[in-house]
Amino acid sequence: MTSTDEAQGKLAGRIALITGASRGIGAAVAKRFAAERATVILVAKTQAALEELDDEIREAGYPPAVLLPMDLTDFNKIDQMGAAIYERFGKLDILIANAGVLGDMTPLAHLDPKVWDKVIGTNLTVNWRLIRSMDPLLRSSDSGRGVFLTSGTTKAPRAFWSAYAVSKAALENLVQTYACENTKTNVKVNLLDPGATRTRMRALAYPGEDPQTLKTADELTDLFVELSSPSCERQGEIIRFGEQK
Repeated sequence: MTSTDEAQGKLAGRIALITGASRGIGAAVAKRFAAERATVILVAKTQAALEELDDEIREAGYPPAVLLPMDLTDFNKIDQMGAAIYERFGKLDILIANAGVLGDMTPLAHLDPKVWDKVIGTNLTVNWRLIRSMDPLLRSSDSGRGVFLTSGTTKAPRAFWSAYAVSKAALENLVQTYACENTKTNVKVNLLDPGATRTRMRALAYPGEDPQTLKTADELTDLFVELSSPSCERQGEIIRFGEQK
């Protein structure tokens, strides 16, 4: 990369869609991508939180984000979002599929069916619908890149992690299947396990843990930039923070 490229940013000119963008890892990635001069499209349920994040991006001197407040489990809105991105940009260079929910930490036999449906819908079906709707846009890019968030719960079965662990195991198969289908295209997709990170979801899963002992979401952003860059050739990998190449 030349000094001119460095001044412009590592993701200059790239169009990036980030789900679950209003806080935690999604917000950290949004700010870093904006700093790398990407155009960021930010999706989350809460408009006020998205607007607050956009204010931070503007105050840092970067162009405003595109804000899409929506509940992704209203699946038809994902199709509408894909159409809107096509109409405005004609392509999508980067998909960061970060949105997820924990659900209840409980034995499988005790789990409320409504919680099961919410977790599987958010962590798995939403991501399939994103693939379905964004695939033509990613293929329209000269180097479409996707990063999907997974979890260490998939390394081996764990009691009480319930629908969350099931959804992440299925997500890994989903994304790796999609990667296999793109071995001869310009699209590269991978899974990232961020490990123990100072987020609200982590606090819900481990309420007795001191968050100050955990890394911040900002510490993950170098890896997101690497996996989202046109130069990235990794495909279908499960990359665990701290264990990556």
